[in-house]
Amino acid sequence: MYRSFLILLIFILLAGCRPAAPPVSVSNKPVSVNGVPASDAQSQPTKPVGDMGWADRVDGNVQKVKDLKGKVVILDFWATYCPPCIEEIPHLMALQAKHGPDLVVIGLNVGGDEDRPKIPEFLERLKVTYPIAYPEDALTAYVFGQQSAIPQTAVFDRTGKMIKKITGFGTEIKIELDQTIAAEIEKR
Repeated sequence: MYRSFLILLIFILLAGCRPAAPPVSVSNKPVSVNGVPASDAQSQPTKPVGDMGWADRVDGNVQKVKDLKGKVVILDFWATYCPPCIEEIPHLMALQAKHGPDLVVIGLNVGGDEDRPKIPEFLERLKVTYPIAYPEDALTAYVFGQQSAIPQTAVFDRTGKMIKKITGFGTEIKIELDQTIAAEIEKR
C-alpha cells in the first residue's frame, strides 16, 4: 500500500503542469517551497510587494496586495489545462467558505492568451466562487522565482507579507495549506 502510494505521489509530482510561458523576471522568494528553503532568486523583488497586483478578468480593474491588508490572502496561480489546479479549486472554495471575510482567495490565471477563452466555461463547470484575475509580471516573477510548475499558491499575512508558498496540490499540501491559514486567522 505504501509503495503504491509512493509511486502515485512520484507520478503526480512528475506530471506537474507548466504555464504557457515562464516568468519575465526573477525576484526574491522570502519563504520556503514545500518546506525547502528557496535560494534560486534575486535578493530583492522588482518593486514593493504591496504595489504588485492583478487585473480583474471581467472589468480589468487593478487590485494590489496592499489593498487587502487586514485580511489573510491566498493568491492561487493556475490554468484550465492543469489537473492539480482543478483538484485544488474546490478546496480553496471550501477554505474561503470556512473562514469567511477573514480570508480572501484570488485565482490568478497564468495559462496565457490561448487559455483565456476557456475560462468562462471552466468557471461555470467548477462553480468557482472567488474572483479570477490576471497577475502582473512582477507579481508572477516574485511568487514563481525560477519554479514554473503550477499550481503555485502564495499565502500572505494580514500585513501583506508572503508567509508561505506552495507548489502543486495533494493530500500533504492540503494539510499544510489548511494549517497555515488556520494559524494566520487565529493571529487576529
